Amino acid sequence: MAKILVIEDNAANMKLASLLLNNAGHYVLSAIDAETGLTLARSRQPDLILMDIQLPGIDGLAATALLKQDPLTASIPVIALTAMAMKADQEKSQIAGCDAYIAKPLRYRELYRAIDILLLKEKTPRVWLASISEQTPASEKAPSSEKAP
Repeated sequence: MAKILVIEDNAANMKLASLLLNNAGHYVLSAIDAETGLTLARSRQPDLILMDIQLPGIDGLAATALLKQDPLTASIPVIALTAMAMKADQEKSQIAGCDAYIAKPLRYRELYRAIDILLLKEKTPRVWLASISEQTPASEKAPSSEKAP
C-alpha cells in the first residue's frame, strides 16, 4: 500500500482517481490546487503524486518543477494527468520533471501499471515513461468505458 497524493481540481476526476486508488489498496491524500498540493507533498511525503496539468493558479507543470527543485520532494515520482494528449504536451511534462504521463479519461489498468512501474523504480535512477498506453500491449488495454473492478 502506497501513500498517493492526487492534485486535481475537477471533483469528478478526483472522485474517480480516489476510488481507483482506494480499490487498489492505496492511501489517498487530495488537493484541489497546486499550492495545497505542494504543502501536502512537503509535509506528508507521499510515495507518488498524480498531478493534473491544468490547475487554477500554479499549473501542474510549474508545480512539478517546484517539487523537483526541492530536496524534500525531488525524489517523489510524479504522474502527469491531462486531457491534452499531444506529443508536445508529453515533452513539456517530461521537461517539467514528470516521471510518466497519462491522458484522460483515466483507465484503471493504465493507471495501476504506471504506479506499479514507478514505485518499483523508486530506488533506481529516474526513467521517463511516455504515455503508459503506448507501452501497454493491446491485449491488456481496457476500453475507455471499462469500469474498475
